[in-house]
Amino acid sequence: MAETFQLEIVTPEKLVVRDSAEEAQIPGRNGYLGVLPGHAPLITELGAGEISYRSGGQLHRFAMAWGFAEVLPDHVTVLAETVERADEIDLARAQRSLAEAEESLKSARTEEDVSEAAGKIERAQARLDVSQRQQS
Repeated sequence: MAETFQLEIVTPEKLVVRDSAEEAQIPGRNGYLGVLPGHAPLITELGAGEISYRSGGQLHRFAMAWGFAEVLPDHVTVLAETVERADEIDLARAQRSLAEAEESLKSARTEEDVSEAAGKIERAQARLDVSQRQQS
């Protein structure tokens, strides 16, 4: 069995990553998915969170929000709405976004408002988590 798989992370604007990976952690809609070479094929919906992968023994982290992933035994493609490298995240802006989203949740009047605010909170929290892990 191969020791790596090809990983591609793509947004509508650009190819973010094309690398060989030994393992990856992907934020699925209902929890994280661990991927190793030879993984069974699947297609899954993604949530907001941290996507990470190990290549050459080095760990790479990104904040991502929503999309889909196709997992094959030797290739993983992640199609995400947004992806940010840890060093691209403006920590102060992410903190403001989280505070604003929490205020929106408090004033939400409909289920749609609650869902939208919750999504913004998830994304802001993912950005904060990735940024803070990178700094430590």
